[in-house]
Amino acid sequence: MLIIISNTEAPVCRKCSASASHTQTKRKRKKKKKNQITKLQKRSSHKVINPHSDISKAAAACSSPHSITSCPVHHQSCGRSPPHEDMAAVETPEKPYEGKPAAEARSYWRWHKEDFFPEPSFASWAAYRAALAATPARFRDRFAGRSTDADELGALRRRSENEMRRCLTWWDLTWFGFGSVIGAGIFVLTGQEAHDHAGPAIVLSYVASGLSAMLSVFCYTEFAVEIPVAGGSFAYLRVELGDVAAFIAAANLILESIIGTAAVARSWTSYLASLINKPASALRIQTSLAEGYNELDPIAVVVIAVTATLAILSAKGTSRVNWVASAVHVLVIAFVIVAGFLHAKTSNLTPFMPHGVPGVFRAAAIVYFAYGGFDNIATMAEETKNPSRDIPLGLLGSMSVITAIYCVMALVLSMMQPYTAIDRSAAYSVAFSNVGMRWAQYVVALGALKGMTTVLLVGALGQARYTTHIARSHIIPPVFALVHPRTGTPVHATVLIAAAGACIGLFSSLDVLSSLLSVSTLFIFMMMATALLVRRYYVRGVTSRTHARRLVALLAVVIGSSAGIAAYWGAAPERWVGYTVLVPAWAAGTLGIQLLVPAARAPKVWGVPLVPWLPSLSIATNLFLMGSLGAQAFIRFGVCTAIMLLYYVLVGLHATYDVAHGACSGDDVDVEVYADAAHVDDAKAAAAVAATADVERAGAKI
Repeated sequence: MLIIISNTEAPVCRKCSASASHTQTKRKRKKKKKNQITKLQKRSSHKVINPHSDISKAAAACSSPHSITSCPVHHQSCGRSPPHEDMAAVETPEKPYEGKPAAEARSYWRWHKEDFFPEPSFASWAAYRAALAATPARFRDRFAGRSTDADELGALRRRSENEMRRCLTWWDLTWFGFGSVIGAGIFVLTGQEAHDHAGPAIVLSYVASGLSAMLSVFCYTEFAVEIPVAGGSFAYLRVELGDVAAFIAAANLILESIIGTAAVARSWTSYLASLINKPASALRIQTSLAEGYNELDPIAVVVIAVTATLAILSAKGTSRVNWVASAVHVLVIAFVIVAGFLHAKTSNLTPFMPHGVPGVFRAAAIVYFAYGGFDNIATMAEETKNPSRDIPLGLLGSMSVITAIYCVMALVLSMMQPYTAIDRSAAYSVAFSNVGMRWAQYVVALGALKGMTTVLLVGALGQARYTTHIARSHIIPPVFALVHPRTGTPVHATVLIAAAGACIGLFSSLDVLSSLLSVSTLFIFMMMATALLVRRYYVRGVTSRTHARRLVALLAVVIGSSAGIAAYWGAAPERWVGYTVLVPAWAAGTLGIQLLVPAARAPKVWGVPLVPWLPSLSIATNLFLMGSLGAQAFIRFGVCTAIMLLYYVLVGLHATYDVAHGACSGDDVDVEVYADAAHVDDAKAAAAVAATADVERAGAKI
């Protein structure tokens, strides 16, 4: 390779010496190479030198025992002149690097074709046609392909070019849990379901849905401790279930992020209007567009833009804003609980279960979504100082407290008035008005407004990190994987989700898709529980083929019986005969995993207890709640999934195939060089992988 060194002053190589070069071992030469590149870094105005740059290659040549004259840096240190007065051409036997320019020499704001589609499959129309012709073989390859803990922790993270800053503690994660989960749902869903389905037994509905949510939290926590990266469920599924399953999760996650952001932002406008005694649509602009799209909501756009900007500036700064806002929200909830109990009557709890057990579980399927958002916390593992300690404390601690708060608030509402008198849309405001505290409606509206603000704020943070890791895998253009060198946040990914959500929020919240989002959320939670069982009982090269087949068969029994229970419940909730077959089948499948398949892996620090029973119960509860959502939700889910798979076949499949097989220009070279110079150009990532106990533990399992 031809390296051109200009006559400008280069860093001085002080340790360039030929006296002992021929006696050095290979290990010492590598160590010397690393040390010299590190010194060059410190002298380059605090700029990181990419290992592909001329200076770093010259330094590497300086440590070579074969030729002193091949090192232009050596010439400067020894006072010799290079072969040419103005510049020196140095030939090296290395394979030329033909990838993209050094990341440090390029602007963060890049918009060229190779930044969006760097894969060879998209280099030309002819290449794309050839890739499409190979679709069946590539699909089989990707269906069977699996990532590893080490790849997710190392190679994929390096594609962001800069590290996210490890600045969050268990305290930050706990308040992020409050901010992302406690929104307006508790104020809206409680009254609606108590009036329609559960009555005073709405408390039991929150207990049931809370236990189901906690099962999913257990699964997320173990994965986040073992694989502390920004990808959350996408990264975990990619390791255990493969690229295709991970893509389905990724597509649903991005759809949830965009539609959910728009819906919450428009609800923010409605609550602001109620706070100033205006109709819900008073602050929107009426137009002549089609019904459902005729109310423009510029306030929603502004709210999304503000929360996204805060998320872009700093993760730690966002945490401070979140915990202040969440603290205000907790004070509002404390007021509702205390003031409510002062006007409570135990006689209002009778009849306790007016619609029987079916009513309790129907309500549980709806109020479950008041617990949504906790999965955003898992995406912040990459920015957590001590994931093995902070994530269990923050995630499990916040969800336990939130479950208790929800149950107490539901009990308060049920005791303030008979369930038949509960208002479906403004339950707490009307309840306080009925006991002479009309002014309390403003406190409730303020609490709901604060809750939605923190949901948007934490959502902007977590959703961008999902998107970042998805882009690292090249399922979507890799430019969205870049982390800004100054802020340490994924600016491109944050802007992508915020812009898409703002466009939808301006015209419509797309309420028709709300049930679709519920199905996709529960579907991802079900896959997470399945992935955890696969992780515990299957390790490639360790688990025998017989045990692997046995695990697949038993998982099919667990999932099939769980789906059967959900379907039977949806078709005939009053009957019980079918459960005498389906429930024992589920129990037999779970017991079979425990007795017939030996565990292949155990968590080193924190793990889900009672495996396989708790993950298997999580599969059953998530499928059961899915079965309570109605046929239309599943039809929409099927249509959207088909559209997502079409994108995967046309774009995502070929991009990930090229990357997986090292055909993407520069990407494979980057990984190899970073592996050699892990303590130099990727010092922070290397520290995250090599220094923290979590990453060492995950890497040791491969």
